[in-house]
Amino acid sequence: MIVITGATGALNGATVEHLLTAGAEVAVVTRDVAKATKFADRGVEVRHGDYADPASLPAAFEGADQLLLVSSNDPAGDAVRLHRTAIDAAVAAKAGRILYTSHQGAAPDSPFVPARHHAATERMLADSGVAWTSLRNGFYAHSLAWLAGPWRETGVISVPGDGPVSWTAREDAAEAAAVILTSPDVHDGPITITANAAPTFEEIAAIASELTGRTIGYEIVGADEWIAAQVARGTQELMARFVLGFHQAAQQGFFAGVDPLLGTLLGREPQTVRELLAAGAR
Repeated sequence: MIVITGATGALNGATVEHLLTAGAEVAVVTRDVAKATKFADRGVEVRHGDYADPASLPAAFEGADQLLLVSSNDPAGDAVRLHRTAIDAAVAAKAGRILYTSHQGAAPDSPFVPARHHAATERMLADSGVAWTSLRNGFYAHSLAWLAGPWRETGVISVPGDGPVSWTAREDAAEAAAVILTSPDVHDGPITITANAAPTFEEIAAIASELTGRTIGYEIVGADEWIAAQVARGTQELMARFVLGFHQAAQQGFFAGVDPLLGTLLGREPQTVRELLAAGAR
């Protein structure tokens, strides 16, 4: 049996859909079972499980030949502690393999806080004694809608630092996870799942100019000036500084690498930034 956590979220929810299409035996885990009625109505076993509630996890993970753990996405939460709780429960439940939604930029010295959390979680998985796979997904391309700022209105992409990022469609990453879960091929340890290119924001501005037929400018501004602009637009300063870490990590090359594995898993070319921006323009 394949057990999927975070099943009501966009990423793992899409993975569940692909698994069901493939005819896999699936159980889904969610913090709020009422939100998983679309699966329950189709005969899928829905289990309550919450990383913040250790007592809920043994039953949630029971019988898992493979267990897909979604990473915590609360910027203010203690993600490493939550992941430790989930991994310990998976070990106790005798899961055959733990798969984890990590990130391409996972590194203990990254300026981007989640990347450090992913690195710490991968170390815990390596020490768990259970077979494991870390899905180091490229930075999700839908994030461009806010990380590039309101360029459609202002005509300018303004960032506090720039560097190559392997923007990857979340839908592609979800499908790839399903392929891995249903494939006889074994993927041990960290694997990189990215699109085939890693454009900078400067390059994205050029792509946007071509797609819109108007000149989209590009500028790098100081960190303090950029944070002040985010706060002025209504973003909390804590969140602005969180996002600043992404830009700093990009500038230092943490998101630069690309890997052909995603295309191999999908049997087609992954979606590109140009395609995703063009779809958003419609």
